[in-house]
Amino acid sequence: MNKLIRKLKSAGNTIISDRHLFMGVIGLSILLFAVVFAPVITSFDPRHFGPNSLNPLMTNGHILGTNHMGQDVFAMIIYGARTSLMVAVISGLISGGLGIIVGGIAGFFGGVVDRVLSEIINVFMMIPTLFLIILIVAIYGGGLANIMIVIGLTTWPANAKLMRAQAMSIRQRTFVKSAVAMGENNSQLLFKYIIPNGLFPVVANTTLGMANAVLSEASLSFLGLGDPTAISWGQMVQQGRMFLTTAWWTTTFGGIAIIFTIVVFNLLGDGLNHVINPKHTSRGDK
Repeated sequence: MNKLIRKLKSAGNTIISDRHLFMGVIGLSILLFAVVFAPVITSFDPRHFGPNSLNPLMTNGHILGTNHMGQDVFAMIIYGARTSLMVAVISGLISGGLGIIVGGIAGFFGGVVDRVLSEIINVFMMIPTLFLIILIVAIYGGGLANIMIVIGLTTWPANAKLMRAQAMSIRQRTFVKSAVAMGENNSQLLFKYIIPNGLFPVVANTTLGMANAVLSEASLSFLGLGDPTAISWGQMVQQGRMFLTTAWWTTTFGGIAIIFTIVVFNLLGDGLNHVINPKHTSRGDK
């Protein structure tokens, strides 16, 4: 118990010591609160088409008004957080996991394996990511599962590059050579020593990538390629743009929610990079 308390205190001190990380954690806490307690925060169903269309702010109990179909804008903002966070987390896990495995194998084994995998990474990095996402979603459908998988499968090369560089450095260190001398096989070396000690920069980069995932999902929804059954901030912006001059709230708050979430993930990524990267720590960069 004492060890757990010490670890929690250390984690708390680390978060507080970097203002970017601290602000990012606060922002993420707000988003998670909205996701978990959505039914408590608002009593309106975001999918309910009410009789009061284009109601302004603070009218008939609608804090942020209603859209052209009578849906409560505040409820759509709150429930839309679930869609954005789910897309960010799942696509981030796919991108980070694939990048760690491919980059770790390339950097650890080197030689022909490294050359082949590096060329594959370079090919993916040359393809315009958003264009590829739009193309695949247009062909296979804009279901939320498809969007998350496609975003994850098209954003992994940057993580693979980072992990490859880490693996090439770590494999030369003394503790890895000692493990080789003790007779541990390649699988043990890779998953016991290389990946666990090299994934921290990838975690920071994946967090930054989650901001791009939120923006990609919003962009697809705005273009009409998103999941029509999901509550999406991008969809709110797309549907409300024709009423921008007469009912600005139908678009504005969805856009603010997108910007807020992207800023939160960027702050988290920057903060993690500051904490993890010894170069920033040694300069006292906060």
